Amino acid sequence: MKLLHTSDWHLGRLLYGKKRYSEFSAFLTWLITTIQAEEVEVLIVAGDIFDTTTPGNQAQELYYSFLRAVGNTCCRHVVITAGNHDSPAFLNAPSALLRCLNIYVVGAATPDWRDELITLCDAKGQPQALICAVPYLRDRDLRHAEAGETIEDKELKLLQGIQTHYAQLAELALQAQAQCSEPIPIIATGHLFTSGAQTAEGDGVRELYVGSLGHIPVSYFPACFDYVALGHLHVPQVVGGVATRRYSGSPLAMGFGEARQTKSVCVVEFGTAAPVVKLVPVPVFQVLEQVRGSLSVLQQRLADAVALQQSMWVEVIYEGEEVIGDLREQLELITAGSQVEILRIKNTRISDQVLQPLQLGESLDDLDTFEVFERCLQAHQVPESQWADLQLLYKEVVATLQQ
Repeated sequence: MKLLHTSDWHLGRLLYGKKRYSEFSAFLTWLITTIQAEEVEVLIVAGDIFDTTTPGNQAQELYYSFLRAVGNTCCRHVVITAGNHDSPAFLNAPSALLRCLNIYVVGAATPDWRDELITLCDAKGQPQALICAVPYLRDRDLRHAEAGETIEDKELKLLQGIQTHYAQLAELALQAQAQCSEPIPIIATGHLFTSGAQTAEGDGVRELYVGSLGHIPVSYFPACFDYVALGHLHVPQVVGGVATRRYSGSPLAMGFGEARQTKSVCVVEFGTAAPVVKLVPVPVFQVLEQVRGSLSVLQQRLADAVALQQSMWVEVIYEGEEVIGDLREQLELITAGSQVEILRIKNTRISDQVLQPLQLGESLDDLDTFEVFERCLQAHQVPESQWADLQLLYKEVVATLQQ
């Protein structure tokens, strides 16, 4: 049996206001082609199908069009579990209908854990695999609040709740496996943050529970699981050095911090020996680039990007010493009329600084507006050669406000 593991599609997500539906559509079309080429029989999507709990019409259309297209491929079963971005109620609403099409959706933890154990059958109707379809486990699914609890008590209950959930499902899966005439693989899903896992800058991944104890040790996944398909983290990675416990990662770069990552999906082949995992790289459907440096460096990098004559979205991080008031205007002159679009400019010269008193007991009331401005120049490490011009401009601003 061949299984394809993917997650974190985040259909409908914007990037600094830019819609990405063409990218999502291109990925889903590529995924259908890959399923056919790899002769995949089971598709697992481990959470965060949508970016919000109220996806727009276009995101929904992409989702349902994809599910319809999967039915025309060699893929016999689709298992979808919810992530922390998904609405359990929204995903579960058509689940009874989708089950008739061998599409199994688990939007939330169920009162009866047996509902999360799915038996997949082959073309002859014989059991082929057991799926412990665990969605994102919310706080209320894992513990009951009690008076007088400390933060440590709450965190410990969360961990124990997650461990118990997987242990109970594993026990049910082993019982079902024992009733099969031949050994079949047990596969689990999860949408959580494991201990020691990697994240990327600007990927939007957030902590799921209060406190770092919400990071789950790989030992919490019972040894009987032949493969654990994880979602939530966008960086493709193995967990705890075990090749069969892994995050597929997001198929698209969700932020500029992921721009240089090679995105992939996991194709897992089960046979008589241990499962074999192969990573299939996902093509780049929209080039993202992050450039940083002084003004001259940025100008050169943008000119090089324009020369490539390809569609590119750029994040600019200015790290020069000089204070430049018309930075955006200067940079956009270089990209004007090209396929390079600057989505964001981060000027490190314009950042939040907390001014510290220079002597004990000093407060803001002890300084006039010009002394505060001078302190700001110092805090931002503005070269003294620029002070005179900046102070003159500041005085003009203050005078205008006073008038």
